[in-house]
Amino acid sequence: MKIGGFQKLTLLDFPGYVACTVFTAGCNFRCPFCHNASLVTGVPYEDYKPENIYEFLETRKKKIDGVCITGGEPLLNKELPEFIKTIKDMGYLVKLDTNGSFPDRLKKLTDKGLIDYVAMDIKNSEKKYPLTAGIPWLDFDSIEESVKVLRESGTAHEFRTTVVKELHNTEDFISIGEKFGGDEKYFLQQFVDSGDTIEKGFSSCENGDMKRFLAVLKKYFPNAAIRGE
Repeated sequence: MKIGGFQKLTLLDFPGYVACTVFTAGCNFRCPFCHNASLVTGVPYEDYKPENIYEFLETRKKKIDGVCITGGEPLLNKELPEFIKTIKDMGYLVKLDTNGSFPDRLKKLTDKGLIDYVAMDIKNSEKKYPLTAGIPWLDFDSIEESVKVLRESGTAHEFRTTVVKELHNTEDFISIGEKFGGDEKYFLQQFVDSGDTIEKGFSSCENGDMKRFLAVLKKYFPNAAIRGE
C-alpha cells in the first residue's frame, strides 16, 4: 500500500459518521485541476505504513465509526482488499472514493462485502472526459462499467462531479444525465483551488451557474444536490 497522507478525524469525508481519512498515493488520471497533485505526480510525500493506520485504529474503537479511503486512486493498490479487510475486522465501516476506472477491482470489493459506501467521480460528459481527466486515451467504457457495478452491487453509493468553470457547461450535465441518469445521490461540488493543483488557471463557478447545472441534472437525477447546501 502506498499511503501518502492520513487525517485522524473528519466529519465531512464519510457523511453521517465520525471517521478518519487515508490518502493513497498514485493515480492513473491527471485531472489538471486535481487538488491533491502531490499525491498524484510523485512529489515526495509522507510515507505511512498500513501498520501505522492499524495502530491508530486500535486506540480509537468506539470513538470513530469508519475509515474513508481516498487518493490518488485507491484501486491502483493491489494490497487494498487485504488492507480493507483488516480494518473491517476491527469493526470499522469503510468508505471508498474512486475515479471509476477499475470496474473489475471495484466489483471484487463489493462482491466480498468489504465496502460500506462508495463515492465515484463522474468527471464530465463523455466527449470531454479525456480533457477533464487529463488522459487523451481514456477508456470511457470503464466508467460506464463501474456505474453498472455499483448499481448492481446493492452497495450504498453516490456519484459526484467537481465543477470547474473552465471545463463544465450546461450541455455537459445534459449529456451526463442522459448517459447515467438514476435515483442515486449525485453531488455537484465546487472546485476550490488548494494551491496544489496539477495545472494553474482554473476557477470556481458562480453560484448561479451551480444552481443552473443542478436544475438540469435533477431532471435525470432527482436526488441531485450541491454539496454543502
